[in-house]
Amino acid sequence: MTAYPRSRIAAAWLLPMLAPLALAGCFSQAKTPPLLQGYVEGTYLRLAPDDGGRIVERPVSRGQSVKAGDVLFRLADDEQRASLAQARARVDQATAQLTDLRSGKRPEEIAVSQAQLDQAKANQTASEDEYQRMLSLAKTNIVSQSAVDTAKQQRDVAAGKVAEMEKALAVARLPSRPDQINAAERNLAANQAAVTLAEAQLAKRTVRAPVDGLIAETYFDRGESLTPGQPVVSLLPASGRTIRFYLPEAQLAGMRTGSRIGITCDSCPAGLTATVSFVATEAEYTPPVIYSRENRDKLVFRVEARPEGAADNLPVGLPVEVSVGAPAAVPVAGGRP
Repeated sequence: MTAYPRSRIAAAWLLPMLAPLALAGCFSQAKTPPLLQGYVEGTYLRLAPDDGGRIVERPVSRGQSVKAGDVLFRLADDEQRASLAQARARVDQATAQLTDLRSGKRPEEIAVSQAQLDQAKANQTASEDEYQRMLSLAKTNIVSQSAVDTAKQQRDVAAGKVAEMEKALAVARLPSRPDQINAAERNLAANQAAVTLAEAQLAKRTVRAPVDGLIAETYFDRGESLTPGQPVVSLLPASGRTIRFYLPEAQLAGMRTGSRIGITCDSCPAGLTATVSFVATEAEYTPPVIYSRENRDKLVFRVEARPEGAADNLPVGLPVEVSVGAPAAVPVAGGRP
């Protein structure tokens, strides 16, 4: 049996234990990427009237929270109200005209035509009786044939008058001709469109908050006059905050729209997060020489993320630190740590 020195026996026991440590040393350990610097950015709505005028009301002030539909400011609207009243009066007039054309003549006019018809029928009856009387007298030679002919002529005239009045009454009860009614309908539609336009112009004199938000700035006060398009207030929507930071080129491949990031800042609660909504496709800094590993380290890409939960209430302009996750272990060149 071969005897080994005690030092060699100890080395044999230590070698299996040290081998994993030596192998692990050939790889860099997973490290949490350094925090990236960013800030909270706001997207503001600068609200202005379509038409100029004098401000008669501005019930909001800087720092005030508003709800969608709240009045932000109102311009003088006397002219617009007068135009609307005039347009509505024209609609009433056109409506009455169209109703009159569709219903024919007025009841009073029809009553007159009916009375004239009744009178004509009475004359016809009297003429018929006179004619029959003359025929009887002619048989006994009391009257001449010429008297009979005259009575017959008067009867026929009375009958014709009745027929004329019956047609006149029927026409009086008819509506107007289709072309007249069509023209009246088009006139009514035009006046109704004028009312809609006047209402829209009046509504534009009052500007309301399009969304929930915070009044960030006011530019004009009550009594001041504006030109079209001049902003009166600046509104920060409730969802108008964005986390903006710049990502090094080495971490760009792992960043996607929809990725979640962590946010920390001074005096902020723990666990704030945001969802990436935009990743720039062009670097913010482009070296003037061909890329090398050293130059690539200088490239940064703008990234924007939508705050979630409590992070959506962070003040605009607040500096924040962004964490984007840890990369996998990377072998070290040369096989040594």
